[in-house]
Amino acid sequence: MNKNPFINAVLAGAYIVLIVSVIKLFSTLGGPEESIFIPMTMISLLVLSVALMGFLFFYEPLRLLMNNQKEAAASFFVKTLGAFAVIVVIFVVLLFSKLIV
Repeated sequence: MNKNPFINAVLAGAYIVLIVSVIKLFSTLGGPEESIFIPMTMISLLVLSVALMGFLFFYEPLRLLMNNQKEAAASFFVKTLGAFAVIVVIFVVLLFSKLIV
């Protein structure tokens, strides 16, 4: 596991960009017909995403906490969350600036 909270936040942002790009690509190609597999796929993607984000955000802080390093655990989590908040702000600025469609 990566011990750099900023890289974890960037990986979370990159995962989101990847998933949205793939969904956008498939929607422009026409996508599949309506079927029971669409909601099954979306719920599976949600579960995968929650598991991955949980790992990126909580694994290292939880490991540090279990080793009785409370300050380091809190610091790691806050740094990861703060870096991800910066990424979210960048996404919002790009959304409203209309630089990227």
